[in-house]
Amino acid sequence: MKSDMIKKGRGKAGQRSLLRALGLNEEELSRPLIGIAGSANELVPGHIHLDEVNRAVAEGVRLAGGTPLIFNTIAVCDGLAMGHRGMKYSLPSREIISYSVEIMVRAHALDGVVIVPNCDKVIPGMLMAVARMDVPAIMVSGGPMLAGRLGDLSLDLIQVMEASADAGVTDDRLAELEACACPGAGCCSGLFTANSMNCLSEALGMALPYNGTTPAVDPGRLVLAKDTGAACMRLVESSTVPADILTGRAFHNALAVDMAIGGSTNSLLHLPAIAAEVGLELDLAEVDRICTVTPNLARIAPAGGSRHHMEDLHRAGGIPAVMGELSEVGALDLEAPTVSGRTLGQNVAGARSLDREVIRTAADPYSAKGGLAILRGSLAPEGSVLKEAAMGEKMRSHRGPAHVFDSEEEGIAVIRAGGIKPGEVVVIRYEGPRGGPGMREMLEPTATIAGMGLDDEVLLVTDGRFSGGTRGGAVGHVSPEAAAGGPIALVRDGDEISIDVAARALELHVDAGELEARRREWKPVSGAFAEEPPTGVLAVYRHLIGSATGGAVIDAKDHEDGGK
Repeated sequence: MKSDMIKKGRGKAGQRSLLRALGLNEEELSRPLIGIAGSANELVPGHIHLDEVNRAVAEGVRLAGGTPLIFNTIAVCDGLAMGHRGMKYSLPSREIISYSVEIMVRAHALDGVVIVPNCDKVIPGMLMAVARMDVPAIMVSGGPMLAGRLGDLSLDLIQVMEASADAGVTDDRLAELEACACPGAGCCSGLFTANSMNCLSEALGMALPYNGTTPAVDPGRLVLAKDTGAACMRLVESSTVPADILTGRAFHNALAVDMAIGGSTNSLLHLPAIAAEVGLELDLAEVDRICTVTPNLARIAPAGGSRHHMEDLHRAGGIPAVMGELSEVGALDLEAPTVSGRTLGQNVAGARSLDREVIRTAADPYSAKGGLAILRGSLAPEGSVLKEAAMGEKMRSHRGPAHVFDSEEEGIAVIRAGGIKPGEVVVIRYEGPRGGPGMREMLEPTATIAGMGLDDEVLLVTDGRFSGGTRGGAVGHVSPEAAAGGPIALVRDGDEISIDVAARALELHVDAGELEARRREWKPVSGAFAEEPPTGVLAVYRHLIGSATGGAVIDAKDHEDGGK
């Protein structure tokens, strides 16, 4: 056991003394030490109940013969951080969470670890950590929030945000929506980033079936947590580590499921980041190829105006049913191993949709193509990302004048003041990983546009990113970003920009000579922080972070010279 280095031999008497200070007896000291990397706190709704999940995991570990040791990381609620400077800290928290888990596991010579995340950056952060370590690991999340109910309406957070921008919604009605939309513990009830990543953890093989969809308040969530604790002990006994699970076939399966359910565009930041930890590179061209051959089987809010939520996806059979339907058309590698000890094919054998309005068959999909699209062109030479499943028809092929802003705040002020016209292409730049710094989500601008009834009249393009709750014509992750001198930095008000989703094209229609003249005049100073330079963690993050195309990861090899 790895933990023998702090438990065995006369020279380890001091370490054993410290372990006994935890209340461990001789029997517990003789067993594998299993870390439970939780993220419980009383600030984030998705994490308010995770102490209970941690304890259930610990019980499962004990029942299977291990000694559980719980610790917790930080977690950011993107909803609370939205629309202000706080969102700059969300994506950087992914790296801090990742390093926190690595530090705790490595420093204490743990034999295995169960990660217990729930909200947006905690899931990929913890998966990145275990991916880079040769320590048996498995994941169980805290599960989705139930949808809110008001009469016959099924509600979520995004509807409240959109209603706040709708002049036709009275203050009294808005207060009713606000009071009902988020009824308790769990990550937000639509197929936003947290739920997307929790679902994809099943497809990656790193979580047991139904991890992605079992509601937070369902007793089945605690049963799943106990089973996960026991499964971790089996992984320790077999010396199975994440690198054995997180192979190329696992990422293929995750991308296929992502396209089938129409997950958050943020998955195309997080999956490449996780893959990089096991030495794999997810090429955006391959991502788009998988999109074009994978049918879109589910439209969970916010996609397509759907009012289906995560509880509906669970009731219809969850991710096993989605993968079962995909298996009918050969979209998955069913021989991929999983943390259950069975192959993916064995996990989903016989699982099929129980409600064909929520999960359609591959023979009768919502769309023959997946829910995400990669766009390239003169405005995004290295690529950009669009959630096609949540987009109306009108903006799929559009050309219009640019209305340019150098920060989210500038854009929000003009949008709320009614300064955006139908047909315009709103450009919000200097919000990329380096430029923000922190690559803020543009949910407030898109929710405001949707609340004003312009979601199928206006295209929004940014080098920042979007919430999984965003709907409408929203293109993010434009690379290279403005702070790196990408073409988006050279756009001026009135320039013509076009999008053609079918052709996967995003073009800036400005003469090459004119662009070169603008480049000579351009100064690499971000309008987003020109008056308030980043300090602390943001200053460090800006210095180290890479492009969104590669997952916005910190690559130590790029900074071996001290960043000079």
